[in-house]
Amino acid sequence: MIDGNPQTGAPRVRVDGLGIVLSRSRTPVVEDVSFSVGPAKVMGLVGESGSGKSTVALSLLGYARRGLTIASGTVDIAGTSVLDLSGTALRRARGTLVSYVPQDPASGLNPALTLGFQLSEAMRVHDDGTATDSMDVRVAALLDDVRLHATAELLGSYPHQVSGGQAQRIAIAMAFACRPRLVVLDEPTTGLDVTTQRHVLETIRRLATTHDTSAVYVSHDLPVVAEIADDVAVMYAGRLVEHAPARVVFGGARHPYTAGLLRAAPTPERAGVLVGIEGRPPRPGRWPSGCAFADRCPRVTPECREAVPALALVGPDHVARCIHPVERTESPAPIALVTPRPVAAAASAGDLELNGLDAWYGAKKALHGVKFTVASGTCVGVVGESGSGKTTLARCLAGLHPSWGGPVAFDGTSLDPRVQRRSLDQRRRIQYIFQNPHASLNPRLTVGENIEVPLQYFEHLNRIDRRRKVAEVLDQVALGADLANRMPEQLSGGERQRVAVARALIVDPELLICDEITSALDVSVQALVIEQLRELQRERGLTMVFITHNVAVVRSIAQDVVVLEQGRVVEAGPTEMVLNRPEHPYTQQLMRDLPRFADAVA
Repeated sequence: MIDGNPQTGAPRVRVDGLGIVLSRSRTPVVEDVSFSVGPAKVMGLVGESGSGKSTVALSLLGYARRGLTIASGTVDIAGTSVLDLSGTALRRARGTLVSYVPQDPASGLNPALTLGFQLSEAMRVHDDGTATDSMDVRVAALLDDVRLHATAELLGSYPHQVSGGQAQRIAIAMAFACRPRLVVLDEPTTGLDVTTQRHVLETIRRLATTHDTSAVYVSHDLPVVAEIADDVAVMYAGRLVEHAPARVVFGGARHPYTAGLLRAAPTPERAGVLVGIEGRPPRPGRWPSGCAFADRCPRVTPECREAVPALALVGPDHVARCIHPVERTESPAPIALVTPRPVAAAASAGDLELNGLDAWYGAKKALHGVKFTVASGTCVGVVGESGSGKTTLARCLAGLHPSWGGPVAFDGTSLDPRVQRRSLDQRRRIQYIFQNPHASLNPRLTVGENIEVPLQYFEHLNRIDRRRKVAEVLDQVALGADLANRMPEQLSGGERQRVAVARALIVDPELLICDEITSALDVSVQALVIEQLRELQRERGLTMVFITHNVAVVRSIAQDVVVLEQGRVVEAGPTEMVLNRPEHPYTQQLMRDLPRFADAVA
């Protein structure tokens, strides 16, 4: 519900004049944010990494990250002023009044406790004695809501023993365990395949309606927001810049920033040139005196820099912070393209060939006779549900999972299953980008030091030359050299992922294994990274294995696609052929489950 506009009934959640500052300097990080959410409604909160959306989301739990302070404003949930609570009252409210689903399930699950214990603990802590079912029945019902079976094996597992998608579903089940009035979901489907994602979205919507629970859904995945949200609030540089019903925003955004995000978002219907928004958002302490988007806006005029525009009505139930709003007809879709198939410089030079790869986890077989070829200078997209074997395949190719067999060759040379037995040159030429940047970056090293590590192993450069290359690659991934001295914990999730991409690119690899590398990126940076990889493909003949659940991204970068189901290749071929005319029922289901903007504007 848009604050200040007519709505049915009183809002469940009301945020008014929220301001969050850096604790020491009192520099604003979030300023004058106001919105409301109706009963059983879902509000999507979107924006680039660093825009303040997660900071606002956490404030709904009365929490601010280390180094931040909630300085002003109110947060009211079902008549309770959350920011006035403290101690035991606040701890009790976090679970019964408001709950939270983190982006990274590893940060929300205790690695030392079994999943079954953690699920039951979430209900025991807030048990008011009114429940009539046994704890086992309640846990089974929770898991059923998120499409998991309460088997003894699952309940006895630890978080590291399940897939990322399963761990995220456990975290979502825990958030709904006590039927809170508000659930804050911070990128909850980032690590999920499209089929599981659709089920989780349907579950969130069903639970919100059934249990009269409101939700704030934070995400950079615009098609997902289009599918689940009733209203959409867009943030930029710590302020709300647009707010309207979802069908209005996705049918014709009025703020130039929102329109830019929509142009950058890939579409599953066809391949397209992904147009990112050039430049970077201003950081706290560097906000300009006028419109914060002015330096990146194609519609900027001198008056835009004079004062911060106010949120103003630009249509029914539609507000935007812009003095030159975009007309609804000025939000073009991505330019259609057919991803070209590069011609290799020499026959089979740089090819990656799999001729029957089998892999095991102990006695359990995870991959069954996987066969495909990646021609030099081309990209193969590997798609499938969580647990289909995508990441296992990637780790085998990188030498990080040694329990595999079968002929695998790169550039005509067999790859040893163990990375320690591969030559130094093979290790340089094959680089891996991990899905989870939280775990792949050393928290005790600065951003620049993390990126420098491969150079220390593979190139003999002095410190000045290493820092120069670090600065260059940071600019290539739209971060900037000024971040080199920051620590990973000071960056957003999307910024950390870009650091991981930069670290892989800095040694000029020839085969890049990308394991869900865009899942943590906002659509604008995703567009820039995808187009950068396409350019590297054209200029240097970079070969890529691109693992993802985002089929729309595959259309924009991959010449061929491989579909995995339970460790087996069920369909493979040219991207447009497989995605436009899928033959296998599993591929057909994946295509049906893709979220689309049309879901919001229909």
